[in-house]
Amino acid sequence: MCVSSAALVHRVPHIAAVHLWNTSIRQAVNTGNAHEALLLFRDMTRTGTQPDNLTFPFVVKACAKLLNPFDALTVHAHVAKSPLQSDIYVQTALVDAYVKCGRIGCAHKVFDEMSVKDVAAWNAMLIGLVQIGSVYEAWSLFRQMGVAGVRPDSVTVVGLTQLASDLRLVGAVHCVGIKIGVGADVSVANTYMSAYSKCGDLRLAELVLGEIEMCSRTVVTWNSMIAGYSFNEKHPEAFSVYKSMLRNGFRPDISTVLVLLTSCILPEALQLGKAAHSYGIRAGCDLDTAVMNTLVSMYSKCDEIRSARYVFDSMSLRTCVSWTAMIGGYADIGELDEAWALFYAMRVSNEEPDLVTVLSLISGCGLAGALDIGRWLEDYADSTGLIGNVMVRNALVDMYAKCGSLADARSLFDRMLDRTVVSWTAMITGCALNGEFHQALDLFFEMVESGTSPNHITFLAALQACTHSGLLDKGWQCFNLMTDRYKITPGVDHYTCMVDLLGRRGRLRDALDLIRAMPVDPDAGVWGALLSACKIHRDAELGQVATLELLELEPRSAASYVEMANIYASAQQWDGVASIRARMRSNKVRKFPGKSSVQVDGKSYIFTVDDTSHDQSFMLYEALDGLVTQMRDETELLQPDWACPS
Repeated sequence: MCVSSAALVHRVPHIAAVHLWNTSIRQAVNTGNAHEALLLFRDMTRTGTQPDNLTFPFVVKACAKLLNPFDALTVHAHVAKSPLQSDIYVQTALVDAYVKCGRIGCAHKVFDEMSVKDVAAWNAMLIGLVQIGSVYEAWSLFRQMGVAGVRPDSVTVVGLTQLASDLRLVGAVHCVGIKIGVGADVSVANTYMSAYSKCGDLRLAELVLGEIEMCSRTVVTWNSMIAGYSFNEKHPEAFSVYKSMLRNGFRPDISTVLVLLTSCILPEALQLGKAAHSYGIRAGCDLDTAVMNTLVSMYSKCDEIRSARYVFDSMSLRTCVSWTAMIGGYADIGELDEAWALFYAMRVSNEEPDLVTVLSLISGCGLAGALDIGRWLEDYADSTGLIGNVMVRNALVDMYAKCGSLADARSLFDRMLDRTVVSWTAMITGCALNGEFHQALDLFFEMVESGTSPNHITFLAALQACTHSGLLDKGWQCFNLMTDRYKITPGVDHYTCMVDLLGRRGRLRDALDLIRAMPVDPDAGVWGALLSACKIHRDAELGQVATLELLELEPRSAASYVEMANIYASAQQWDGVASIRARMRSNKVRKFPGKSSVQVDGKSYIFTVDDTSHDQSFMLYEALDGLVTQMRDETELLQPDWACPS
């Protein structure tokens, strides 16, 4: 194409030559050959043909597609030397290109120098500010647009809707859309649905969907509603909309499959995930890399790690996301050996682990208690420069604390200059987890004094420290601080801590009164805390109240039955013990033994109570018996004389 265009340019008048070059450049851009378009522009200038007001927008569009700011700067230099530097279409194209290349400053400079700005120019600048999340600047620009007398259009409304972060703002933009008459535009309505869903108001999203006539709906419309339900973890409703989509004759696309698979993040959603997988196979998009990555993630989160590994092993093209999804799947269930083997294989295959890969492994080390591997990961993050990311340092603090190495966690925390609320929360939680309750509370109040606002997780960690240390007054102080000063509405977990704290101090009636006064329905955790307190203080009457509530919420959970049976036994109410056991048999409730794991020489070992599956179990129990005997002897030596039997 380049040769034919150059050969013809000397045989036709200038206007025809420019038209020929423009046609060639436009075709290259529209067929995805942006680099070829730039080469054509270079050849055009070498022939001495002057670009016109159509040439530059096409060439600048090619720069935007390549996301290369240096190309955009080069073309801008050509524009500056031409008579078209003040052309509104050329300037608007430059603004758009700089925005897409991430050069907002350059875009703003071009925009500010425009003597005439139409709605397209304003929209290009507005979209750029929206993309980088500059909320104040974007709204300020929108106000300037109104002052300038430029009427917004559907593109303006879509951009503002994407920027709106709460219901009030979404509603305001919705009103603007109605006022200027773009409410019937399906692309605008789709954006409203997404915005309302992200703000948690599915009712308004459903109303918007209901106002779109069936003949006007697109696949994007249905995908927006499915994604809204998925975002708010309303997974059955997401699949209900999907079925309605099929009934109305719409053919789902790859985005539909991805959204449906993303909805399946819990074991109970496995069958729905398999149904989405089945449709993906029938639609022919099951070999798409993004779909396969999402399948690996979906099966991992649904506790089907073997299925996840099968999908992973069947992939012909694995990206960093593919490896990370599989590594994260193993790390999340504590199978660190497999995760570590994949991490090594990933590096051997010349796929460089990224931030998410390292974060997944660090989290896995915390779950498995793999301190040595965690330390190696800190060295690896340091050597690759990832240690400079605050999320990595936060994850390391959390990991060290969970592995019992509070000194390492505190050392890293003290060296952090850019502490976030997550940093403080990780350190406070780590102290509480390791029994340093007073240190946890000291850190909490130090955080408050530093001006960093605690979030609901921080308060939960502080309340847990108060609970385990029995500091009732401090507990109420933290609880009231959360509601009065920081205006955070307590969640069920916060109430659970307060019930537990009151119960440990023997104030069982106060704990029950607090439960009755909760603005939300108490869950099994709240009633479980009260039941545990009743066991400690041998209060069978209140224990029975808590048990009845628990059996309504979790009729198949063995813990409630066992706790109540122990309360009856401690009070020597054997009829109560018998009735609880009979009820367990009637409901076919089984108590499964808990599992623990230990790291030895970098390998994880999982065991249960009275586990004899290990080939050295005889030696292990012999060593354990020796330790128990030694502990008993030490205890007898430390006992005061008055405690010994005469």
